[in-house]
Amino acid sequence: MSDSRRYCGGNNGTASLVDDRSGRSVPVGNPAPVSKLYFEDFAPGRVFKHGPRRVPREEMIGFAAEFDPQPMHLDEAAAKDTMMRGLSASGWYACCILMRMSVDAFVGRSASMGAPGVDEVRWLEPIRPDDDLHLRATVADARVSKSRPDMGFVKLDFEIFNDSGARVMTLATSLMMERRRAAPVP
Repeated sequence: MSDSRRYCGGNNGTASLVDDRSGRSVPVGNPAPVSKLYFEDFAPGRVFKHGPRRVPREEMIGFAAEFDPQPMHLDEAAAKDTMMRGLSASGWYACCILMRMSVDAFVGRSASMGAPGVDEVRWLEPIRPDDDLHLRATVADARVSKSRPDMGFVKLDFEIFNDSGARVMTLATSLMMERRRAAPVP
């Protein structure tokens, strides 16, 4: 039986909110209570950061063994003969890590109503065992729903960086977000 906490669980990083205009980082999370984020709080240009989040070798291989059992994700010797030239994380594992980091950074304290899907995901560089990953999520666009005035769509561009600063993954998606002051539904 799968236990997702084994692969993507735990807040072992730190979250911060970056004011794009000033560049100041403001810590997010405990101990101070944080107000809920609504559609109106997601102005284009706003940036959320989180990390680092360590990628333990055993967790990375365990995920691959259960969900993506390919040589480059399971065995160091076999992985050397692949295009990855060494053991690397499954891209689907990386997506799980991105999701967990985004929940810890801001989605978990937002009025998120889910997402209609993912527009694009790119795996740019291999993620290696024991890499420390950092998340940056930038609000690209925000628009009120035409059919549901009580919600809006927030387009986000996610980036994951390794501890060397290399961008290893990107993901673009829109979140459906409840509005703070929703217009009455006709």
